[in-house]
Amino acid sequence: MTASTRVELSDLQVTTQGRTLLDGLSLQLQGGQCTGLVGESGSGKSLTSLALLALLPAQLQGSATLRVDGEDIAFASPAHAALRGRVFGLVPQDPLAALHPLRRIGAQLVETLRVARGLGRDAAHRQAEELLRRVQLPEPRAALSRYPHSFSGGQRQRIAIALALATQPRVLIADEPTSALDARIARDILDLLDELRREENLALLLISHDLPLVGAYAQQLLVLQRGQVLERGDTRAIFSAPRHPYTRELLAADVLQALPAPSEAAPVLLRAEGMRMRYRDAGRDALDGVDLVLHRGEGLALVGESGSGKSTLGRAVLKLLRGARGRILLDGVELGSLDAAGLRRMRRRIGVVFQDPYASLDPRFTVARIVGEPLRIHGIGDAASQRATASELLAAVGMDDSALDRYPHQFSGGQRQRIAIARALSTAPELLVCDEAVSALDAHHRAAILALLAKLKRERGLALLFVTHDLSAASAVAERIAVLELGRIVETGATASVLEHPRHPHTRALVAARPALAQAQ
Repeated sequence: MTASTRVELSDLQVTTQGRTLLDGLSLQLQGGQCTGLVGESGSGKSLTSLALLALLPAQLQGSATLRVDGEDIAFASPAHAALRGRVFGLVPQDPLAALHPLRRIGAQLVETLRVARGLGRDAAHRQAEELLRRVQLPEPRAALSRYPHSFSGGQRQRIAIALALATQPRVLIADEPTSALDARIARDILDLLDELRREENLALLLISHDLPLVGAYAQQLLVLQRGQVLERGDTRAIFSAPRHPYTRELLAADVLQALPAPSEAAPVLLRAEGMRMRYRDAGRDALDGVDLVLHRGEGLALVGESGSGKSTLGRAVLKLLRGARGRILLDGVELGSLDAAGLRRMRRRIGVVFQDPYASLDPRFTVARIVGEPLRIHGIGDAASQRATASELLAAVGMDDSALDRYPHQFSGGQRQRIAIARALSTAPELLVCDEAVSALDAHHRAAILALLAKLKRERGLALLFVTHDLSAASAVAERIAVLELGRIVETGATASVLEHPRHPHTRALVAARPALAQAQ
């Protein structure tokens, strides 16, 4: 066990062009303890981690008092930057973006170990394998020769943790490390981080928008909103008696009510039969003979953990996967029988909302062009009518005309997802497919987007195919649920019934994976 480290960051101020982004934040990180930093998108959570790492963007001005083990370190100085790796390690939100896609995992680990620890190639290779074993990655020796894309999301996050540990840091900053993971795998990753905290005597800064999840692991908690700390203290005390209305709102936003059981009187809109898919070099089918039925106006949630096949099934239904087999019928028309022009016409009847709105919105386009782009592609209307439609759709998703001539980077995550939904509705679709549409959002924006989807489904008579790892999100928008495991549907039924009385062991494990509030020790 390493010696206990103490980091004190006091009066952190971050500004840009006269606007304050962080206003006097202070925190203490102690070896062997986990501190949770919680807040919605834009609250300043990630800015805090960048400030600790001396990585604030050049256009931002920052100041603070920083002490490490009693030694004063000039903020944003070369001495501060030198703490990266030696004192601070980072576990990023998106490990696929953080890992080099064209280099094998072993090469990335070995390079880090040789630079950080001065090891020879053979010693670094042995240590790389040991690190993968330490983070419980299956078959660590074989994993060294594989590329990032060949691992699941949870496995890539374990690799990112191994890379962070390679420099032997004393403080581990985990910035939204589970936001894209299903509940069970998120719990596994946080269990691993908690184990490392205890066994390596690490100070752990756990940054997240998920207050209940943080509450299960952090001993101390800070709640941020718009750059200010609204509440801080012992996690159990905050959860048992939150003082600030915003903290109470975050706790309440995680509780969602299930929709009533569906009526089967509506006609079938979408039918998939015998869906199969196997990716190249995979050891098993990603989809293994899956059937599903979706009625007009109904919400169906495809739920499962990473690697279950839920997103593959959603993309296969959209005819976006080469190699997928099976029959897909939309309103009785088999999509596989259509030529390219016929398939394009049929796709006008389907809207799609993806997980990351920033990645799915062209940063060079204005919102007016983004929302109107499907109309242009399908030759619907002229430029003036397309702009008018964009204005109407923005109003439908709770935004106004002031957004039309702005760009994606000027909006919050929740606003960007509203823009993505407006775009998906532009051709007046009958089916809306949402692939992890709220997994990257904080609890407040997540609840708002789920309420919006439920409202649009109800008012427009949309059929909704909702792909998610979040059971509470599924219950907010879907009357019916299908649980996938290893490419097969293992349980299906009315959402409330499945969640209250799960029959299959895998469903019971998913329901049980949601952490209880404030169990941190």
